[in-house]
Amino acid sequence: MTSSSEPGSPGTGRGVPEGRYGKRGSGSDRRWPVWLGGALVLALGIVLAVAAYRNFGTAPIDGEASQFDPRDDNTVHITLEVRRDDPSRPAECVVRSRGISGKEAGRKEVYLPPGETTTYVETILKTSEQPVTGEVFGCSYDVPNYLREGARPSG
Repeated sequence: MTSSSEPGSPGTGRGVPEGRYGKRGSGSDRRWPVWLGGALVLALGIVLAVAAYRNFGTAPIDGEASQFDPRDDNTVHITLEVRRDDPSRPAECVVRSRGISGKEAGRKEVYLPPGETTTYVETILKTSEQPVTGEVFGCSYDVPNYLREGARPSG
């Protein structure tokens, strides 16, 4: 056996024979897929974080029934507590009641004119059966025209 001082020659035991396997590439040639993959993972993480914030972040308007009082077999008195981030805008909330059977027994839209950051509104809801709950289904700044103050009823 001949001994050679060249790297990759059979006699040294370091590396592989260049003639059989070709030249060894530089490390930077193999790193670009890793960098590209890392950049794609980072971009995907940012997109998911923005989507999660929009869907699960604090709502601009939130309402809950602070009090409900069934008055008779077909009426419930509901007091809404509505918190909004922009009290200068009108809003609307949908309230509902469930009956003794557990089904929805009544639903109503309530208009909230511009006012305070936290507003309390009272409403009476007619139901189709004996009410056992009064709750706020949801609130929104998208007020339909027929609810706005001064709007003429259609029909």
